Amino acid sequence: MITTVLMIERPLVPSDVELVTTLHGEEELSFVVLMQPRGDQDRLLRALDDVALGEFGDAVREADEPEGDDARGPAQRALDHSVFALRAAGAHAVGQLVGDHPLDRLSSVVRQTDADEVIVLTAPHYVEELFHRDWAARARHKVGVPVLKLFAHAD
Repeated sequence: MITTVLMIERPLVPSDVELVTTLHGEEELSFVVLMQPRGDQDRLLRALDDVALGEFGDAVREADEPEGDDARGPAQRALDHSVFALRAAGAHAVGQLVGDHPLDRLSSVVRQTDADEVIVLTAPHYVEELFHRDWAARARHKVGVPVLKLFAHAD
């Protein structure tokens, strides 16, 4: 069985589920899905990413999205949806919300589960990626297993 720690920032859509569940052919898969609720500390970076993508309306509406404690409910629903979708695709899956230090939690989960790999599945974050401050770049220096960066679909 291949154990993958899957870091996400929004609910998986069908094409994301298909992507992560077909990477290893017919191998039996187990996922530990980690999701961090939106935090207001990243608001500026998200707005800059929206501008870089030409999504000016999204940049303006950035302040309307729930953050911090208000984001825990939507994040839990997104996590539950994602775990259910992975199970429906035939994989073993569990999930958990992570707090303020997602990379520390990621390292801990990789060690506890003896994970084979980490997949970071997020929208493009051009500013963070430019300076190698995105989750995948930082995780490569912490976890001791291969880290694959994939871009989430927007179905």
